[in-house]
Amino acid sequence: MPQKELVLYRYELNPSSKAEGASVRLTSTESGKPVIFSFQAVKPGLFRTTFSSADHPLPPFPSAHKPTTDNSAFVVSEPDKDSRTFQCDNVEAKVQWKNEPIVSVGFSGEKPLHEDLPLRSYALDGPGVAHYTKYARGDLHVGLGEKSAPMDLSNRHFTLTATDCFGYDVLRSDPMYKHIPLLIRATPNGVVATFSTSHARGYYSVGSEMDGMWGYFKVYRQDFGGLEEYTMIGRTLQEVITLYAGLIGYPLLVPRWAFGYLGGGMRYSMLDEPRASEALIDFADKLKKYDIPCSGFQMSSGYTVAEQEPKTRNVFTWNKHRFPDPKGFCDEYHKRGIRLIANIKPYILANHPAYEGLKKDGAFFTDPRTGETGIARLWSAGGGTSGEGGHIDFTSTAGYDFWYNNVRKLRLEGMDCMWNDNNEYLLPSDNWQIALNSQAAHEGAIPEADQKRNNVGFWGRAMHTELMGKASHDALLEAVPHERPFVLTRSATAGTMRYACSSWSGDNVTSWDGMRGANALSLNAGMSLLQCYGHDIGGFEGPQPSPELLVRWVQLGCHSPRFAINCYKTGNDSLIGDVIEPWMYPETLPEVRKAIMRRYEMIPYIYGLMLLSTRTALPPQRWTGWGYESDPEVWTSKLIKDGETQYWLGDTLLIGGVYEPGVRDAKVYLPRKSTEDAGFLNTNAPYQYLSAGRWHTISSPWRDSIPVLARVGGAVPVGLNRQVVAPGDKANEASLPADDWRGVEIFPPPEEMSDSKTWYSNTWLEDDGISPPPAKIAGLTVSYVASPKEVAVKFQQDVGAFEPPWVEKGLTVVLPVGDSRSVASAGGATVEPRRPDEQGRRRYHLVVQPEANGHAEVNGYAKVNGHASVRAHGK
Repeated sequence: MPQKELVLYRYELNPSSKAEGASVRLTSTESGKPVIFSFQAVKPGLFRTTFSSADHPLPPFPSAHKPTTDNSAFVVSEPDKDSRTFQCDNVEAKVQWKNEPIVSVGFSGEKPLHEDLPLRSYALDGPGVAHYTKYARGDLHVGLGEKSAPMDLSNRHFTLTATDCFGYDVLRSDPMYKHIPLLIRATPNGVVATFSTSHARGYYSVGSEMDGMWGYFKVYRQDFGGLEEYTMIGRTLQEVITLYAGLIGYPLLVPRWAFGYLGGGMRYSMLDEPRASEALIDFADKLKKYDIPCSGFQMSSGYTVAEQEPKTRNVFTWNKHRFPDPKGFCDEYHKRGIRLIANIKPYILANHPAYEGLKKDGAFFTDPRTGETGIARLWSAGGGTSGEGGHIDFTSTAGYDFWYNNVRKLRLEGMDCMWNDNNEYLLPSDNWQIALNSQAAHEGAIPEADQKRNNVGFWGRAMHTELMGKASHDALLEAVPHERPFVLTRSATAGTMRYACSSWSGDNVTSWDGMRGANALSLNAGMSLLQCYGHDIGGFEGPQPSPELLVRWVQLGCHSPRFAINCYKTGNDSLIGDVIEPWMYPETLPEVRKAIMRRYEMIPYIYGLMLLSTRTALPPQRWTGWGYESDPEVWTSKLIKDGETQYWLGDTLLIGGVYEPGVRDAKVYLPRKSTEDAGFLNTNAPYQYLSAGRWHTISSPWRDSIPVLARVGGAVPVGLNRQVVAPGDKANEASLPADDWRGVEIFPPPEEMSDSKTWYSNTWLEDDGISPPPAKIAGLTVSYVASPKEVAVKFQQDVGAFEPPWVEKGLTVVLPVGDSRSVASAGGATVEPRRPDEQGRRRYHLVVQPEANGHAEVNGYAKVNGHASVRAHGK
């Protein structure tokens, strides 16, 4: 875009500024028309800045709703006539306007973490704006939704829009699928983030532009409209991301089954002989044959391909040759315990049976050059093929209702979830016009939005990604109101995740670098509140993975929030493609099956992390330095800041990886909070104790494991290593077994390091796994203290919340491999030993005891201080 910057230097304070509370409102008429700047303390840690004019209105459809103001705790002072300071606790924000407005935000008595660039802070730039801030070299910058590796975004330039980057380079491609203008600066002394609510295309230079006169700076550029920006500050990443969640909404509840193995592959639904439905039943039969659990299947768009030439993808239609009985097919999959995730695309090709009717009703964008429906080229058949058609304008009543009604119909036909795919809205012109007559568009628009300024560039093409998410979500909920809607989305804005509960990194490529770089994408996605996020295991496009790469990727992928194998290998046949299957290499089937079974064991742990995410915005998958801000190594090591080689899964498991063929060892850094840190245990052979605050070389033969290190004092709740029914699933068409057993793997310090004094406590969450919000959630806590000879354990459960079906049977405690100690109840009673498991780990079961010692029992658990505590009896 041409650069047409205009920085204004003469501003006057609006007399009403004081009356508006903790805020500043300035006006400049230097350009001939009023330009308005405002800064407001919204609540502790959160500030709102706007910069607009009549020609640069505020974002008309912001991705965050304006929050309720709670700024009574701020102390406002005026050091001089051209500045104002806002203080709350130890946070200080200052606005100066001797020349142009300059905002700084930081902690009292410390150098600001956020500071505008003097003499160039806020600029009108053609039809858009630019915002310049100071850049600190060496600091960690993260966020922006989904950007190519490494995790550290410093010294790089990004385009803020979404595109269909099929077969992208995980280390270089930009843009990708998400449009989330959230940039976070993290330091050992504090964290600050800025977030723009606009859906318009933008750009972020994160220290990548340098100028001898201006020094080091960051700049956010926005193609259309004025600026609405929020600044958030806290001491840790957690504090800032929680503020961000309060602004845009916490992550949605995800159904429990979605944390199992999700199968997929374009090939199956593209087959005419044998029929696609037969090929898919054969896939399900092989799952049973090889004893591999599978909870869901991603139905690619082949089920919508027209039966006659041109064989294009016609959303919401069924190819009746491939699927003669759609509902019968869906029912058959449900009988096998597999949910179906239907691929749906927000465009209509010209040969779609509904195209002419939708065109007549105004469901598409309008090209102002012709006054007619805007014509775009759209993916139609095989790889690289296209046809003419139109994207659905979700601000039109006709387009929104068409989508809503057909999602509802598809759900009632048996498709359980919607896969909002190809929703990047790659329109050829920002001048195309939108209808702005749907109720959903009015609900999301600000009251002062200019309805006559209806070009797609100003409103932002990404708003349609968000409205598509809303239409899919609301239709699913209406169709089956007793189940939480599951919408999987490829593209996303910040607001999209109020409706879509899951996402992934799109059409990645099979390579060792692709597997490694995907970790960095996950970490930035999680910090941007894309927290049920993952990758297509083994690679979506490119060559087939080697046996070694497939095993390594499955071992890594099973330790992530979302675990799916889905691909479209176009190498030999770009129309049908090829697939990755767990059994594709007979010699590695045992290793792949073992990893998938372990995934199912860990679902209570991973699902509990996701439930915690919905309450606290804490990502399940976290950067190594998360919670370890006092460890200097996490700030100085490029390998750790790149985020490609290791990460936390929850706060107990630190996951490493092997990212080259033929390599048997991996280097992992184990972070340290203090000199008293208890260290880590290797959960794989040779099962050694490892000290914190050091790099370690971990033996990781590819047929055995990747590095999985458990923090001493942690715990991992586990279940059965196969599919079970969620407690809230009343249908259970597959007659799956109940989720009625729970173990908890604990990691006490080694015998020689146990002091009999230090208590370790771990809480996880459970619910019925299927009900829509508000869900009843149980908090379950295991605490333990270790001596050289035994580990005493105490279990507590929230009373009055959801009660898991396994509680009446008790809880099995699992010690690490090689730990020869016994387990006792913290209340003094003995416990019931169980035989060691396949790894030789000693197990002890805490069982129910009748009422004793005057305690009131609740299903065998005594109420203690508002909790229910396990009371164990002897053998």
